[in-house]
Amino acid sequence: MKSLLHKPLLSVVSVLEFLVIVAALASVSMAQEIQGKVSGVRAGTLVYVDWIKGQDYKGEGKHVKIDQRGMKFIPHSLIVLRGTTVDFLNSDAVGHNVYWKSPKPNNLGTWPQGETKSFAFWDAGVVTLFCNVHPEMSGLIYVVPTPFYAQTKADGSFVIRGVPQGHVTLRTMGGASKSKDVDVGGGTTNVEF
Repeated sequence: MKSLLHKPLLSVVSVLEFLVIVAALASVSMAQEIQGKVSGVRAGTLVYVDWIKGQDYKGEGKHVKIDQRGMKFIPHSLIVLRGTTVDFLNSDAVGHNVYWKSPKPNNLGTWPQGETKSFAFWDAGVVTLFCNVHPEMSGLIYVVPTPFYAQTKADGSFVIRGVPQGHVTLRTMGGASKSKDVDVGGGTTNVEF
């Protein structure tokens, strides 16, 4: 009797496993690649997929660190998905401050060595960091609305992987502002702008 009850349960589990595998394969086949070239931009220009209708990507709960060390922001530039919290550590023996003027002005104040102040970035755009104690210090945070982005090489080329199929808008950040509407199909979509 026990083996008769066990068989239908095993069949249900097998069917569920099969459906999970099929769903995983379907999602992989729907994730595509955009490769292309942006003319007139410098190496490291950010190319990203702008808002996708019906999707709300968030880095909520994710933390990354920028250190203030040797009178510099390290790393100097950082790319984060909107909602990501940046932890600003002061590793120098002097007090440091972090403030920015856009997209929405903010000043985290000044704090001593060994302490950290944190901020969650929700507004997409370029955030230029400054220290009002040391005016020679600056850094950049690029806040993107989707997890689909890449930085250009010296020749302006880029590859963005994992993009869902459909109509999307590519934009640049950090330098000349450009945009291009793209229809992402199966496989690789090639673009130039």
